[in-house]
Amino acid sequence: MSDKIILTPEGLRKLEKELGERKEKRKEIIEKIELAKEHGDLSENAEYHEARAEQSFNEGRILDMENILKNAEAAKQSGGRGAQIGSKVITEVDGQQKEFMIAGSNESNPSEGLISCDSPLGESLLSKEIGEVVEVKTPKGVIAYKVVDIK
Repeated sequence: MSDKIILTPEGLRKLEKELGERKEKRKEIIEKIELAKEHGDLSENAEYHEARAEQSFNEGRILDMENILKNAEAAKQSGGRGAQIGSKVITEVDGQQKEFMIAGSNESNPSEGLISCDSPLGESLLSKEIGEVVEVKTPKGVIAYKVVDIK
């Protein structure tokens, strides 16, 4: 994987923090495994199997994060007036305001207002300026978003 992964500066910091926390958690998990081994027969030892499953998940997540960080780059603000990765965009839809942050594709979380730059809405908002309207096709039909503010 040699393609650069663009993340917001905050997203990059969060990922680095989580990686550090997961590496620290390795020690706890190893202790859980060792403690569970002391309970005897491993074939029916639920604590042991649970700790091993936790270890497997944790190691997989560490590997994923290391691969992302190896290719990650913080989005740079270009100084232009249009929306870009890392911009908070306030839109108006049917008279109601909605706020989104355009995020890198690896950090999107719509429930927190983080939309991927690769999503239909994120892609439509990139480079748009205050006052512009974008139309996005959704399963419910086409929705028009008017850009009210960009931070």
